[in-house]
Amino acid sequence: MITFENIIVNYGDFKALDLQTKIEIGPNDRVGIIGSNGSGKTTLIKACLGLLPYTGSITSDASVNEMAVHLQANDYVDTMNCKSIMETVLQCQISKSQELKELIGFFDFNASLKKKYKQLSGGQKQRFTLILVLMQNAPLTFFDEVTTGLDFETRMSLMDKLSTWYQDKGAAIVFVTHYFEELSRLTNKLLIIDKGQFIDYGDRDELFRKYCGHAVIIFDDNESNQRIASAFTTCKAPNGRLAVVCENQESELQVLLQLNEASVNYVRSDSDVELLYLNALEAYYEALS
Repeated sequence: MITFENIIVNYGDFKALDLQTKIEIGPNDRVGIIGSNGSGKTTLIKACLGLLPYTGSITSDASVNEMAVHLQANDYVDTMNCKSIMETVLQCQISKSQELKELIGFFDFNASLKKKYKQLSGGQKQRFTLILVLMQNAPLTFFDEVTTGLDFETRMSLMDKLSTWYQDKGAAIVFVTHYFEELSRLTNKLLIIDKGQFIDYGDRDELFRKYCGHAVIIFDDNESNQRIASAFTTCKAPNGRLAVVCENQESELQVLLQLNEASVNYVRSDSDVELLYLNALEAYYEALS
């Protein structure tokens, strides 16, 4: 579907992106790009769309005109109602397009069609733009921070909608977000970058096993729990938490017995994207030192 190799993007003397590797995205892949603010996520999307000069190679089965993109900022005419904007942008009448009517219904947007764009809430604006993007039926779609600024409930509702929509679609998506739970819901592969550098790329479950093992047991970081964790292999965890690595079911059982005896509340995970990300960065920078 799309392959990029040795991509470098410079802003003057500043090297914003330096991916010295080959990355292939297949026709049905759901790829999440993960990295801190300023790591080069949006820069990579803009390079793929031909919006920025770059060195290296980007090849795709789809032309840029066949790709779709949902960027962070989308400006529409505030004084027009949404129905008029939608029909103007898509160059079709809602009443004559069964597919468009289905999308509008799918995103519960019928009641908002008569509203002016400026009257929409943040979640409604995102639904409006998603309808325009998905109506393109593109073989490859880029989503850049779709849910930024939305409350948790609205974010989860949109993620459920997107996940359901793409469930049986033969199309690739590239999804940029800083919310780990969204990556868990929507992606099967992850591209991890940091400060413009390539960290890793691959199947999400395989990356978890690579950096976190068979499973991880997560619990609060305090003095008594630290004594329990010290008897086992640990990995990097978010602030205030401890994470014990379990390489197999036998070692997992040993950890759980200790925690249950001490009446410690815990969470088991074999797919936590935040843990995967933190430990991928840890391994990368340890290898450099």
